[in-house]
Amino acid sequence: MEGYPDRAGAERLVAEAEACNPGAWGGHSRVAAKCAERIAAAAGMDAEKAYILGLLHDIGRKFGVKHLGHVYDGYHYMLELGYGTAARICLTHSFSRPDLRVYIGNFDISEAQQQELQQLLHGLEFDDYDRLIQLCDCLAGAEGVMDMEERMADVKRRYGSYPREKWDANMELKRYFEEKTGKDIYEIVK
Repeated sequence: MEGYPDRAGAERLVAEAEACNPGAWGGHSRVAAKCAERIAAAAGMDAEKAYILGLLHDIGRKFGVKHLGHVYDGYHYMLELGYGTAARICLTHSFSRPDLRVYIGNFDISEAQQQELQQLLHGLEFDDYDRLIQLCDCLAGAEGVMDMEERMADVKRRYGSYPREKWDANMELKRYFEEKTGKDIYEIVK
């Protein structure tokens, strides 16, 4: 399940997707991509790959204003294009652990689609790119880098809840990458 477009191709895909469904998600995706690129470089990871995966994590938003539907749509869209690695990130970015029940937002896909996602998540071991994009999703506002706790509080306001388990898992991701880089995450991304 390898594959993702080059930077120019990823930027074209996001621009096309924004034309279909304009919104703050495009800016958020660009900020997440820049954060991922900088953290990856500091952590000795492939910064170009991180940028592209960060840019494409919300590409499922192309298909409308959806909650869990954007995860499902993004995963399948990237697979259709032959980009298995990008599809994986579309799947994993919304989960602090590989369990559909930790999703924050509406379950706006069919029961069969939910079962498919759960089967895809079942037994999946997150790698550092999955973890990195999960972290950058928490750092990225539409206009720029946000304090993670402010971003999670914003999500809580919008969706009505933010489970403590997911909050703690996100803070653990921050600590993980700070240990990996030897630097404060905010110093890296700002």
